[in-house]
Amino acid sequence: MTAPHSTPTAPAASGSAPEPYALTAAELLAAYAAGELSPVEATASVLDRIEAVDPRINAYCLVDREAALAEARASEERYRRGAASGLLDGVPVSVKDLLLTRGRPTLRGSLSVAPEQDWDEDAPSVARMREQGAVFVGKTTTPEFGWKGVTDSPLAGITRNPWDPSATSGGSSGGGAAAVAAGMAPLSIGTDGGGSVRIPAAFCGVFGLKPTYGRIPLYPASPFGTLAHAGPMTRTVADAALLMDVVTGADSRDWSALEPPRAGYRAEVAQALAGGTLAGLRVAYAPTLAGAPVDGAVAARVRHVADLLGELGAEVEEADPGFRDPVEAYHTLWFAGAAKVVEHLDAERFALLDPGLQEVCRQGAARSALDYLGAVDERMALGVRMGRFHETYDLLLTPAVPITAFEAGVEVPEGSGLARWTGWTPFSYPFNLTQQPAATVPCGTGATGLPVGAQLVAARHGDALVLRASAVLHAALCAEGVVDTAPVG
Repeated sequence: MTAPHSTPTAPAASGSAPEPYALTAAELLAAYAAGELSPVEATASVLDRIEAVDPRINAYCLVDREAALAEARASEERYRRGAASGLLDGVPVSVKDLLLTRGRPTLRGSLSVAPEQDWDEDAPSVARMREQGAVFVGKTTTPEFGWKGVTDSPLAGITRNPWDPSATSGGSSGGGAAAVAAGMAPLSIGTDGGGSVRIPAAFCGVFGLKPTYGRIPLYPASPFGTLAHAGPMTRTVADAALLMDVVTGADSRDWSALEPPRAGYRAEVAQALAGGTLAGLRVAYAPTLAGAPVDGAVAARVRHVADLLGELGAEVEEADPGFRDPVEAYHTLWFAGAAKVVEHLDAERFALLDPGLQEVCRQGAARSALDYLGAVDERMALGVRMGRFHETYDLLLTPAVPITAFEAGVEVPEGSGLARWTGWTPFSYPFNLTQQPAATVPCGTGATGLPVGAQLVAARHGDALVLRASAVLHAALCAEGVVDTAPVG
């Protein structure tokens, strides 16, 4: 582990400017505008970083150097002409390989998806980034169809943690989180159906946001239904706000999408950082939910966050929402979605799937319509409970994950006795059931030297509140020197 430092970018040699790959998106845009750096230089730096680091991490399943440099040259020409206008003009980004990306295959970590087909459409978030001038360096890894909370697949193999390549990056957006943590693109867009942005953000020491369901349009509609969200993974909250201002744009292909927000998230975060206080916010601190065990070092780091929120002006009270673990309802909805994903496969192609995915698909196919509707009832009751809870509290603070990253290549920690990934993610999937905005804020390291994340949850539509509070908290943690960058490379 490298020595802690107060800035959220990768460290540079003493007395030297940071390499372009180490800059945040906001820093890159400022350097472009000032003529101090070109999009081609920044993109080449990121691509070189991928070439140097990714053989150990396996965060990317596709890198298109030629296409990325062509996009960067087009951006550089716009800057030269004084015509740069996009919010992400020239910024290297990565896209999880569940989201359609025009001109590049989206194989979803599966040997069952044929690469030989027309890839002529962008997912809504990808389309919005393209419109704003982003440079697409590649597609990041996912477990097959995003089905579990770690990232390995029959197609791409195992994605590893930049802090310790023997450990998992988490999942299912593990490739994106690892890429951001290791300086292999400052921005990544992922998906979160049960923690898939927040889990790898915690394990890799980056910021990750699952916004309110519908805030970021999705197309095609997820077979996992309204559990599935898209969200940013970044090194700073300001960068996440920037990406949110881009990807929350309207798209007619998602009938369930919310109206784009009127106020910009960047402005909200900038104002919060300028003020530097959380005075007036009411925060419920829950050391655990439904009695789930929490590693002692993780618990200590999250308790420190609770204390720090109080120092920043918030009214913090230890309080539990009081719900029982909704894992069975979640399993019914999630496993049924998995079965729907693969229902078109014949026996030969079904046999190519991850064995764990095969198992949950069989379980999902065995659930009845009444089972499904019963799970929906439990989901609705949980939503009512959380709605009432947030009449008293603006935010709920919990651990993001109750443990730090464990060995790569397995679904559950060895010796844990757990059957499925949901056994070690009790703080994430409940808020997919309720569709609430929730963020992982990196808050230091545990006993093994691997990152710990704290989770901030707000009522539905409270995305700006989560970003504002996260920004002020993250700045304070950076000032303390407890937030570091991945030491890989």
